[in-house]
Amino acid sequence: CPEVALNDKERIRDISRAFSKHDVVIAEVGRWCNLLDSDPAKRKANLRRVTEGLALAETIGARCCVDIAGSYNRKIWYGPHPDNLSREFFDRVVENARRIIDDVKPKRARFCYEMVGWSLPDSADSYLRLIQAIDREAFAVHLDPCNLINSPARFYRNTELLNECFDKLGKWIVSCHAKDLRWEVEMSVHFREVTLGTGSLDYTTYLKRLAALGGDVPLMIEHMKGPEEYDKSRRYLFDLGHKIGVNFG
Repeated sequence: CPEVALNDKERIRDISRAFSKHDVVIAEVGRWCNLLDSDPAKRKANLRRVTEGLALAETIGARCCVDIAGSYNRKIWYGPHPDNLSREFFDRVVENARRIIDDVKPKRARFCYEMVGWSLPDSADSYLRLIQAIDREAFAVHLDPCNLINSPARFYRNTELLNECFDKLGKWIVSCHAKDLRWEVEMSVHFREVTLGTGSLDYTTYLKRLAALGGDVPLMIEHMKGPEEYDKSRRYLFDLGHKIGVNFG
């Protein structure tokens, strides 16, 4: 979603009309900040920012507002920390999601947590537990399978990982990210994001399972280094879709 203030009604209307005119779905309103910041003032401001993001998604017609669940890391706002996998973390992110949703009361937009390899939700099962605990119709799933690949087992068995995500979370998926991973071999495990089709993610399975969901779930390419890489990745998706019978419309 383009940058726009929630109170700028005229620009919101213009953006919504422009996207609709060209039949483009607004996949998400990203609000990338730490909802568990150790500074109470920053934490309060971040909660307000994400709440306004969901309100904007509802107003402008985006599929969802998305943020990571948060982190206890004091140096890197999205960074790893042992307590990011704790029960306390789980309970706090459940509370935050409920507060955000209950404040906005959206009718069409959904609130989602980004999958992260070192924080909850870090698997299909942990995402499902969040859905059940949050217990709000407006809480949904933002699928980013590359973010879940945090071990050699998941790297090699990413087809199984994809199928597990769609089997367990499919009916809640409202938006997806597209990128690819390559294993850079060194003395520790290091996966690098690369252009689509040059890594190891099973895009045949990804596209087929996504197409089978029905509805209009967007797949958004991200983290490319510039227009050429985005275009290369887009062409890869369209070419593969043509080969396997998936139509992008």
